[in-house]
Amino acid sequence: MITPGPRRHRRAIAAATAALLASIPLSGCGPGDRRQRDDAVPAALRPFYEQELRWEPCGEQQCATLDVPMDYTAPGNGRTFTLPLIRATAGNRDRRIGSLVFNPGGPGESGVAMLRDGGIETFGERLRERFDIVGFDPRGVGGSRPAIDCGADDEAEPTGEADEADSGPHTLHPATARQRAAALTAAEQTAAACREHSGAILPHVGTTDAARDMDVLRAALGDAGLSYLGWSYGTSLGTAYGELFPRKVRAMVLDGAIDPSLTWSQRALSQARGFREAVDDYAEHCSDVVGEACPAGTPEAVRGLLKRLYEATADRPLPVEDSEWGLDTATLHSAVTTSMYTPEEQWEPLSLALGEADRGDGSRLAAIAAGEPPAEDEQNAEEESPATDDETVDSTGDADSALTAVNCVDIPHPKDPREYWEALDEAHRAEGDHGSDAVVAALGCKGWPQAGPGPHRVRADGLPPVLVVGTTGDPSTPYHEAQSLARQLPHGMLLTYEGLGHTAYGRAGACVDTAVDAYLVDLTPVEPGKTC
Repeated sequence: MITPGPRRHRRAIAAATAALLASIPLSGCGPGDRRQRDDAVPAALRPFYEQELRWEPCGEQQCATLDVPMDYTAPGNGRTFTLPLIRATAGNRDRRIGSLVFNPGGPGESGVAMLRDGGIETFGERLRERFDIVGFDPRGVGGSRPAIDCGADDEAEPTGEADEADSGPHTLHPATARQRAAALTAAEQTAAACREHSGAILPHVGTTDAARDMDVLRAALGDAGLSYLGWSYGTSLGTAYGELFPRKVRAMVLDGAIDPSLTWSQRALSQARGFREAVDDYAEHCSDVVGEACPAGTPEAVRGLLKRLYEATADRPLPVEDSEWGLDTATLHSAVTTSMYTPEEQWEPLSLALGEADRGDGSRLAAIAAGEPPAEDEQNAEEESPATDDETVDSTGDADSALTAVNCVDIPHPKDPREYWEALDEAHRAEGDHGSDAVVAALGCKGWPQAGPGPHRVRADGLPPVLVVGTTGDPSTPYHEAQSLARQLPHGMLLTYEGLGHTAYGRAGACVDTAVDAYLVDLTPVEPGKTC
């Protein structure tokens, strides 16, 4: 399954660029837009394709909303999603190319929140000069109305009163019949909660429909061809758009690529291997990245510390401040794997937390697993994030619910639990706890409605050259998936970043950023074998 990084997948940059609103209109499409009639669009969809966006100031950007049909097979039935939009306008209006639409990943991450919280600095100066940078919340995500709700607020904290003496309340590898029954019950409860709260929209939140929404957005923005940058899950969204509308793509960058040809079990195993190797990279390079903050002096000692903590928490949870439950093995595992996305930011907090846990206090690790920033980061975010009361930038939807729903709707999963247990045993033999965790997560998709095309190789005749970016040490979207996607695309180009962490553009340095910017601005191809 695809999983998100930390709640802010792209780092919120403290100093946002100055607003560029004064010299341009705040409604309609503005000068330089190339509005056109999409003659091939069915008549029932034309009201959506021809809608006028009304941009209003929100903080240092502009915000609007886009209406899209809930069901593209019945677009005139009156049921719609309303998607929030945000844009930072091009710095050089005279040389403006058009809009650059982006998706930060997930599924479930908010493009509105990324741009609102300072993420404009993720984009290179050339892009900010030549494009309006446009973010949106996909259907069901964030500030979308309606939004996916799986009743997360209704879930009670575990009590630890499980009666399975051989399991612990949250075992990573359910091996006994009782453990597997408990895992199955938990998965079915999650699915039932999603159906109860959002059953009417679940069949309509898949990536194929979200890609159709992007074409409505392209038309509403006035662009003849889509310029797009997608990270992580955003590569699945971009791939789907390229298959549906290959001749409406101007330029497309897919960073942290997901291979659409993998089955659910192949994808789980691929990602499990990626995280296992990333944790080993952490042990190997901890001292190089965080120096004295590393919790042990040698790679062998770091591996030994991790093994010791996994064994200790499997036997008894570590104490956690202000919690009766404590840090169990599953929470420890979540903290460790979550910290593999951006080593330059996350390895030091993880290292400090592991050191404290080795001394008997699991509080910091529990906070990392819960997605809570360190106290100093939280304070900085409160001081530096632009405040706004505008409803168009409200991104209150539950990202975890959206992650579950989109993954489950997109990818066919078996209905028979025995198929999961067979996959679980294979994954555990191959990748240990990482393999078990990936398959148990997939168990939550048993019995969901299916809306995606299923595993397949890319079919996109007429698609122009697309740039795929792959990171050799990527935990969540392993490098071999980028290689595979680049081969499947009609004119796929692969840019390799030899480094650690999830995705590359905006965090891997000038070599990657310059190549991506040159392609998006000038359509400059990346030569075969290009490595940064």
